[in-house]
Amino acid sequence: MSQRRQYGFERRRKEGARRAKQEAKRARKTGRAEEGVTGPEMGEAPETAAPSGLWEWFSPSRGRTVTSTPGTRPPDEAPDDWVLLTDVSEKPGDQA
Repeated sequence: MSQRRQYGFERRRKEGARRAKQEAKRARKTGRAEEGVTGPEMGEAPETAAPSGLWEWFSPSRGRTVTSTPGTRPPDEAPDDWVLLTDVSEKPGDQA
């Protein structure tokens, strides 16, 4: 018959490490609350739209976007699956 091992020490050691981590986490949290800091700074969001005066096109098969002058499509290479991402007005002569 196999001998049973005593795992009590290992269990207590893991529990002590877990408690120490929790206490350190609580201490950091209260320190931030006292300083008035609530979390990491995110900063300003970058501009994601196409530059003004250009149209932005997306090709799913190529997995990329390109910009072109208003009224022109990207090069006519196969596959021609370009989708216009820029909002354009319906009236000719109006610039979006």
